[in-house]
Amino acid sequence: MAHVIQTEALVDEGVITSDQGAIIARRSRQVMVSLVINAVLCFGIIAAAAGFIGLLADALAVAIVGGLFLGIGTTILVKATDLYRMFGTASALIGAGMLTGGASIEILDIFGEQSGGLVLMVLGLIGAAIAAFFNRYGPEHTGFLMGSLLLMTGAMHIGGLYLWAGSAELSGFVVPLLHFYVAAAIFAAGAFIDVRFITALAIVPFAQMLDTGTFYFHAMYAFYSPETTLSIVQLAIAMAICVAVAGLLTDRYRRHTHMFGIMAFIVANLCFLVGSLWGDVVGSHIWGPGYRDYSDDYQSYREAVDAFEASTLVISEHVYSIVWAILLIAAAFWSARTNRRGIFNAAMTFGAIHAYTQAFETFYDEPLAYVIGGLAAIPLAWGLWRLNDQFESRNASEQIAA
Repeated sequence: MAHVIQTEALVDEGVITSDQGAIIARRSRQVMVSLVINAVLCFGIIAAAAGFIGLLADALAVAIVGGLFLGIGTTILVKATDLYRMFGTASALIGAGMLTGGASIEILDIFGEQSGGLVLMVLGLIGAAIAAFFNRYGPEHTGFLMGSLLLMTGAMHIGGLYLWAGSAELSGFVVPLLHFYVAAAIFAAGAFIDVRFITALAIVPFAQMLDTGTFYFHAMYAFYSPETTLSIVQLAIAMAICVAVAGLLTDRYRRHTHMFGIMAFIVANLCFLVGSLWGDVVGSHIWGPGYRDYSDDYQSYREAVDAFEASTLVISEHVYSIVWAILLIAAAFWSARTNRRGIFNAAMTFGAIHAYTQAFETFYDEPLAYVIGGLAAIPLAWGLWRLNDQFESRNASEQIAA
């Protein structure tokens, strides 16, 4: 990364010219400034739309004001010059947010969660299809607006789906299929409008297929993974698919598969972190005994748990710690060799987290573990160095032959 970022050093070394360095620096500044502007704009739009809904607190008033904002904003986008189109975009999105948000609240108030969720699911799907069509074939300068409408109506569809599923008390194999559908829909939306931040969000429902997720207590955020081993296998398969299909795609879609693969790698490492602290009884939360099945008879429940653990794969936290360390080293070396900066940065970050966690949780009073680990790391580093030299020599020979 230093050789990419430090353009002054590259200019001094003669790798690039001063003009090329200036172009790289200028583009970097443009991207960062654009990110700040878009972040402030999005915050203002969301806050204003939510504030108007809460302030007006009436379905008809919200619909009228939202329609006015949407109409005025769309007119500005189509008719005005570039100088004022940001105001048109903001106005149109505030109106669209008021209409979709206000309509969702009103529908749920009238029909309830189950029927209302079904209505939102259908309306959201129709709205997303219309927005997608106009995003591709609509008037000039409305692409960003239609892409945002696609996300709003898509959120309505997904929210309605989850509300309906929760009210219908769906269970069993249908639940992970629902999460997979939502993950695929979010990934498709992100790829369609070419926004990788949206694509990255697809990892949330994908991980929830096996109940991996987060929750919040007072002043504390927590990550949990009740099936760490199976979740790691699931995420590893997703990463392998992303790597396999990336070479078959155009640059635009390859960027989205890379983003999803990086997010899968990050969540897999979080699962490894949980496993390195608690170990894992594979399948215990999917087909293992549940406490409610024993009518609060704790003794019978414990006997069933012991019997289940005796018949299934149990992985200790120590095994997790060792395997995780080996895989992190392999991932860091592979990503460095193949110039995959996202995976490399994540591997190095989780390597530091792993070392810090194990130093205080597992090996804080085991000096022999530090001796063994430290002495083992030295020949490992030497082996990686020699392996890298072989790769570099092979690449140099191929370049000379070419």
